Amino acid sequence: MCLGIPALVVSLEGDHAVVDVAGARRRVCSALCDGLKNGDYVIVHAGFIIHRIDPERAVETLNTIRTIGRHSR
Repeated sequence: MCLGIPALVVSLEGDHAVVDVAGARRRVCSALCDGLKNGDYVIVHAGFIIHRIDPERAVETLNTIRTIGRHSR
């Protein structure tokens, strides 16, 4: 099973983007998702952006993940 964690697009160059997840940055392929902009939240799978998501939903999901992480210690 895969867990899709929202990633923030920080830069775009051609068919690639740099995304940020909790401070970790990674270069991924953006060719599968048209019309991306810096500041968009996306889901990345296997090095490809597969879906853009609503910013409110992304922040809610990230907050939930942080809460679960705090309670699992």
